[in-house]
Amino acid sequence: MTIRTEGLTHLHLAVRDLDQSLRFYLGVFGMEELFREGEGMVFLRTPGAADTVTLRRSASSDDRPGDGGGIGRFGFRLADEEDLDRAVEEVERAGGRLIRRGEHPDGQPFAYVTDPDGYVIEL
Repeated sequence: MTIRTEGLTHLHLAVRDLDQSLRFYLGVFGMEELFREGEGMVFLRTPGAADTVTLRRSASSDDRPGDGGGIGRFGFRLADEEDLDRAVEEVERAGGRLIRRGEHPDGQPFAYVTDPDGYVIEL
């Protein structure tokens, strides 16, 4: 028997610098701060969506921010694919970097970028 879901609800990312990561996700992707849990965790949401990205300041050497912990990448679907160039520029301006650009077999352009901790994001 399969369990029915409404899809992915959130990602929880360990980060080195909470303020820098917060600026990155707010500035580049226009996410909104929902609330904070203590001094080291911030919950964000994409405007008009039901997703959540949780940023948690890494507090121990067991955390390896950006190591991926098995996460190969996660993606944001751009509302307008014509914004890809601008999105890559914003990522770089906010402390991330471009890994590579290309086109899927269906003709859809994409870019792999990183956030300041090295998490890979597909646009």
